[in-house]
Amino acid sequence: MNPYIQPIELEKAYRLLNHGPTVLVSAQHEDERNVMTAAWACALELVPAKVSVVLDKSTKTRKLIEASGYFILQVPTLKQIKLVQQLGAISQFNDPQKLEHCHTPLFQFEDYPLPAVEDCAAWLICELISEPHNQQTHDLFIGKVVAAYADSRVFRNGHWYYHEVSSEWKSLHHVAGGHYYTIGDPVDANKCL
Repeated sequence: MNPYIQPIELEKAYRLLNHGPTVLVSAQHEDERNVMTAAWACALELVPAKVSVVLDKSTKTRKLIEASGYFILQVPTLKQIKLVQQLGAISQFNDPQKLEHCHTPLFQFEDYPLPAVEDCAAWLICELISEPHNQQTHDLFIGKVVAAYADSRVFRNGHWYYHEVSSEWKSLHHVAGGHYYTIGDPVDANKCL
């Protein structure tokens, strides 16, 4: 496994999503696995760490999460923009070989038999908190974070260091129709007052 991938304290896991990045959502049930792009994901609670993500009823990943009860939210980077766009535009229902056709590089964390995407900046492994009403009515899924990891080149000591890395490491923020922004420059409000 990549030596830069380091575990993150669950109390700090919310910081991996606090800046509103587009995420990759992956899941597996039995031999079926998938990864999709999602723009609506956020931290929900600090302790225990919880997250939310909106997953349309038409997605294969949603079906896998409902069947397995687990998923991973990943923070992709600018260097992965082509992959991010493809994984969001292609349905596995239409292309059963989606992951292979998109050349999706996968690995697994030791204790979690779920597909994780290589080269992301962060990973949050989540256990589904079943809320059938929210899932059916609002497409809203809630997960308890059971483990979190980040690439120490860009996140360490509970903080992002985007300002210290090249732009290829910046997180993506989807606007619409394949248009994204990357994370911007740091601003310290304490120094602006």
